[in-house]
Amino acid sequence: MAASSQQSSHLLVFFLLVLSCLVGAATAGSTMQCHEDDEAALLAINEALGSPYHFASWTPDTFCCDWYDVDCDNATGRVVGLSVLGDGNVTAASIPGDAIANLTSLRTLVMHRLPGLTGEIPESLSQLTSLSQLTISFTGVSGTIPAFLSQLTELTLLDLSFNALTGAIPAELADLTELATIDLSRNRLEGPIPAQLLSKCAGELSLSLSHNNLSGGVPSGFAAVNFTYLDLSRNSLAGDPSAAVFGKGKPLLHLDLSRNDFRFSLTAVEVPEGVTYLDLSHNAIRGRVPAQVADLAGLTQFNVSYNKLCGVIPTGGVMAKFDAYSYQHNKCLCGTPLPACHRYML
Repeated sequence: MAASSQQSSHLLVFFLLVLSCLVGAATAGSTMQCHEDDEAALLAINEALGSPYHFASWTPDTFCCDWYDVDCDNATGRVVGLSVLGDGNVTAASIPGDAIANLTSLRTLVMHRLPGLTGEIPESLSQLTSLSQLTISFTGVSGTIPAFLSQLTELTLLDLSFNALTGAIPAELADLTELATIDLSRNRLEGPIPAQLLSKCAGELSLSLSHNNLSGGVPSGFAAVNFTYLDLSRNSLAGDPSAAVFGKGKPLLHLDLSRNDFRFSLTAVEVPEGVTYLDLSHNAIRGRVPAQVADLAGLTQFNVSYNKLCGVIPTGGVMAKFDAYSYQHNKCLCGTPLPACHRYML
């Protein structure tokens, strides 16, 4: 009996030890203690931004890995992600670059819908050498796009859209070989598209430069870039981009060249077979609508209005989806959904 009681006692002790370990592990997983330097940096950011109300959880008596809009690495406890989103309560005059730069393991930085944020992009952000995603969008940030961003060689996403940025796109951005997405739309950028932009990048890419005042032509090097999304609309671009952007085998899904001054013949163009969105409106494009367009099974948006196109609009396939709006204000396009063709139009 004594031996049996002793054995039960040992089993109970063993069970309690296992239970203690499990509880400890669960507790560690839910309240990870972040690095003291990261906590200090986050508190400095909070102060610089005027202590936004959605940062109410950012207090020194709690673990900063549990704070709202903060992500930590499970293995190291270092802060790897920071998002500051849509808060009219943010009162900072500029991006608190020095404090953000102290988050030395940061991989993702998002500052989005912060109209009160002004000033230039601070050079101290170039110290974030582990950064893979940088978003500063829908803010009042101004000045030029800094060339020092090319030092962030791990970047896969660069989104500087909907700001008040001016000047040229720096040629140094071509050194960012890991990029998959660039969005510089809705700024006040001018000058040419850098000749080597994205030329060193492999894989499929997304580029949006719309709603700026860019000029010159489309770089010939774009012919070798595997774009899935390309939006160059609403600029002052000119010339013939057809060799750089078209081609049956390209992976392009979305192409918007509208509201520029492009001049080329559409007749012999081979449109990427998987394209779903194609807007070529408001240019000076001549020739005919290629019959191949009717065979683009995934095409849902198509617009060639306000050009100099002539001839019969192809029929069959997907063409029934598109009304006269897609073709209006051309030189002599005819046939459904426009009026019937006359001999002089053919």
